[in-house]
Amino acid sequence: MAALTRKWGSSVFVLALLALAIHDVFGSHGLLAMLRARTELQKIRVEIAQLNEQNQKLGEEIKALRSDPKLIERIARDEMGLSRPGEMIFKLPQK
Repeated sequence: MAALTRKWGSSVFVLALLALAIHDVFGSHGLLAMLRARTELQKIRVEIAQLNEQNQKLGEEIKALRSDPKLIERIARDEMGLSRPGEMIFKLPQK
């Protein structure tokens, strides 16, 4: 009886360790999930850096639009078709 219990006990113990190892690798919080999360985190950090850079450029553009008279005049002329008093604007058809 003791030999049988020892044999089955060690088999059950080995199977439990194997199941635990498989769960640690493939489980929802296992090694593979951790590696996927780490990769996703790196992608998000790169995206945040790109968005911060874009945000800074847009902030500089806003500052220029508020304070740079040459830029304001260029936008008024190019995009809105405005002119100074006495100027004539000729628009040619686009190709």
